[in-house]
Amino acid sequence: VQLVESGGGLAQAGASLRLSCSASGRAFTSFAMAWFRQAPGKEREFVAGITWDGDNKDYLDSVKGRFTISRDNRRNTVSLQMDALIPEDAAVYYCAAGQPANADYVEKTASDYDYWGQGTQVTVSS
Repeated sequence: VQLVESGGGLAQAGASLRLSCSASGRAFTSFAMAWFRQAPGKEREFVAGITWDGDNKDYLDSVKGRFTISRDNRRNTVSLQMDALIPEDAAVYYCAAGQPANADYVEKTASDYDYWGQGTQVTVSS
């Protein structure tokens, strides 16, 4: 499956951005989807994930209440609404797709995802 992210950019602290990821190539509903991010000098970290049917979601603790992940299985897209941005949210954000053993569970490890987008830069000014 091919993944293409869009929507990154520069935002002031407190503002919002919406990231989108468009998937193609294989049945979208067979994949759990997630967003990861990587800041300079840091490891890639899980931000948010959603199961194939959208029924289960999970988030990095520091983004809970500020970020919302959603998917549209008709349009083969997954989105990340990011509100109340803080400078610590600045990173390259990656969309990922995987097929976990338990389809009702959101995996948080990068190795559980087999397909990755090219990444989109999010910069937050204070």
